[in-house]
Amino acid sequence: MAVRCEGLSKSYGSTTALDGLDLELPQGEVLGYLGPNGAGKTTTIRLMLGLIRPSAGRAEIFGIDCTRLPVKAHRRLAYVPGESNLWPTLTGAETLHLLGKLSGRIDEAYRDELIARFDFDPIKKVRAYSKGNRQKVLLIGALMSRPELLVLDEPTSGLDPLMEQAFRDCIHEAKQRGQSVFLSSHLLSEVEALCDRVAILRAGHVIETGTLAEIRQLSAVSVEVTFDGAVPDLSGVPGVSALSKHGQVVRFQMTGPVKPLLSSLTGYAVSKLLSREPSLEELFLSFYDGGARDDGSLVD
Repeated sequence: MAVRCEGLSKSYGSTTALDGLDLELPQGEVLGYLGPNGAGKTTTIRLMLGLIRPSAGRAEIFGIDCTRLPVKAHRRLAYVPGESNLWPTLTGAETLHLLGKLSGRIDEAYRDELIARFDFDPIKKVRAYSKGNRQKVLLIGALMSRPELLVLDEPTSGLDPLMEQAFRDCIHEAKQRGQSVFLSSHLLSEVEALCDRVAILRAGHVIETGTLAEIRQLSAVSVEVTFDGAVPDLSGVPGVSALSKHGQVVRFQMTGPVKPLLSSLTGYAVSKLLSREPSLEELFLSFYDGGARDDGSLVD
């Protein structure tokens, strides 16, 4: 198992940032870690990296206790934070060289390939880089070491759409090589494009874990039916909710078996029937009562 958290908790005085977290990331999988600000995502990552001590429970990287043996755990992973804090007087090339020395491993040919793919100029000093270019330094520094586990916390912060696509290509390739990826991101389209499974965090608790297909089964499907002629009353059909009618067009949400709906449509002239599964954004918002965010005064 690349990552295992068991009963992982962290409190700051009377405030609980993380409460009894149980989470697993199998080797070779990409896991999306979702939650609003204050839900506990960054706290989880800091515990995984051994940067803070848990109040209870444990986190393991490839079976290594992250609190007791953080250095040993770090040899198996690379971390990309959402905010860069690099050495301003070094050039990009010097920074990458230093990051390679710190990790103890570097694939120089792959580093040069990444520099080209991310359209990165390694000659400038870090202080002259934009936020996006500083983020490229972190991404290249992590990817060039080809770690067994990539821990990514808002990794594309500041990148333009072309560079976001380059990042996605790199993650797809990392997965094909058998690397594991723990991805915390506010870009739900990014998570949807990259992740095998998602874990949704709320107020320090994982409230749902599974593939997108599994989570979609828990949510309603949007349906639109257009009739030629009479329009039936579907308000009593099991599973139908949020019903609205606009002339010959009826829209609603559908959960559960579709047989009762099909039976109710028998005998009516249906000219068009469209159904759409919810996007990850819609699924995410459904777990937060239409988008309401938890109140969290501490760091995420």
